[in-house]
Amino acid sequence: MEVTQLLAIGLAAVLVLIVGMYWRLRNTTWAARPPIIVGDPDVTRRLIFDHADAFSNHPLFPLGIDLDAGHPKTTSITSAPYGPFWRAIRRNLTVNILHPSRVAELLVPLQRDAVDALVADVSSAAARDTVVGVRDAVYAAVFSTVARLCFGEDVGDHHDVRSMQKMLHDFFHDEVGAFDLLTSRWARLVHRGKWRHLLSTRSWLGDAFGPVIASRRLSRGSRSNNDGGGMARSYLDSLLDVRVPGNFDDPGESSNEAPRGLRDDEIIKLVWEFLGASTEAVVAIIEWTMAHLVAKPEVQEKLYLELTAGDHQNGQVSDERLRDTPYLRAVVLETLRLHPPLPMLIRDVGPDGAAAAGIPTPPNGTVARFMFNAEVIGRDPKVWSDPEEFRPERFISGGEAENLSLVPGPKEIKMVPFGAGRRHCPGAGLSMVHIGAIVAALVREFEWAPPEDGGGVDLTDSTALFVKVMASPLRARVTPRVSQS
Repeated sequence: MEVTQLLAIGLAAVLVLIVGMYWRLRNTTWAARPPIIVGDPDVTRRLIFDHADAFSNHPLFPLGIDLDAGHPKTTSITSAPYGPFWRAIRRNLTVNILHPSRVAELLVPLQRDAVDALVADVSSAAARDTVVGVRDAVYAAVFSTVARLCFGEDVGDHHDVRSMQKMLHDFFHDEVGAFDLLTSRWARLVHRGKWRHLLSTRSWLGDAFGPVIASRRLSRGSRSNNDGGGMARSYLDSLLDVRVPGNFDDPGESSNEAPRGLRDDEIIKLVWEFLGASTEAVVAIIEWTMAHLVAKPEVQEKLYLELTAGDHQNGQVSDERLRDTPYLRAVVLETLRLHPPLPMLIRDVGPDGAAAAGIPTPPNGTVARFMFNAEVIGRDPKVWSDPEEFRPERFISGGEAENLSLVPGPKEIKMVPFGAGRRHCPGAGLSMVHIGAIVAALVREFEWAPPEDGGGVDLTDSTALFVKVMASPLRARVTPRVSQS
């Protein structure tokens, strides 16, 4: 009898837990209706450009769940509705961080330190074991640069950057990731602690970044009293200064209220977006690039000869230098064609926009979710010859895509690694400089080959939340090259 009672109590507890999860999930928007998948380049161009007004909104809840429930609403550049608020925060990022002059002023000096540290780390790892894991080494180099762009050059002196890096890495690459939790009720049941952690994202982000913001406010006040202190202006500085439309009840609409500063919780959301977007996509593309260079030694050797033919000291590659290394640019573009970091471009379209575009109108005033498949578009056999083959030559003089723009214009779409239209990724140029510098350093300083166990390179992919990554992190045999000096 006691065993039967215990079983009954246990089953009742499980039932209560399942019911509770069900009611919580009623507040989510995940998979409410099947999305409309588009993989044709011409249809993609027509919808995103010819019907830009309708196809300019991303999902308000990118993870499919409102993590602001019970709190004032926050959005990011990715999730904010197209409108005055979105324009204000995107313009702030573009002007203060992503403008080419600011990239040269801010990124290149920070990047030099990170690349030197990366080369030293790979050299040390190669001395211990000739087989080196690429992702972890590159992750540290990229994040350290991004964190200093975000918080200021002195962030390493006052805050635990490694803790932030681990937090970001675990969020995207945890064994049980957010995507699994959001799409599987069984995963939520089995991993209840991780599910609760995801639901409390807003709280732990506040704990992590709230003190950083407070410290920055204080240090800015001290420097203003001492003629600035000579420090470069960071992304966080710009967020503390920016003014946005006063009414946030509907960020897609204009407001007659006076402009206001951002609340700390809004700044935290934007900081988290900057760290994630600027790190995860860049690391993924660098790893995919190195994987193809390992698999194709003839391409690696051709790139090495280009990098050592001119004055490319320490592998540093600025935006201008990328134009002087066309094969490096071609290698990166070919990687982006085959492995766009965000494989799906998502748009939410309302009934009026759907009707104007001549597509089925969603019922009862709801939205239709469109997912444009960037992987399929970049491998369309109507557009590309031998689309599955890694062939950088297609992007250099005489190739089929020699004049292709990184972000497509309104006339033609062949690939969309950074999106298209009004909501394309504003950091495309910054990412290219970052990727180019690190790949150049790794190829210039080391020769990369498959491990001697004969396993080769596994190009199977996997999704880390939103970013498509290598399912098996790249491990390669590394040999330091003989100095050319």
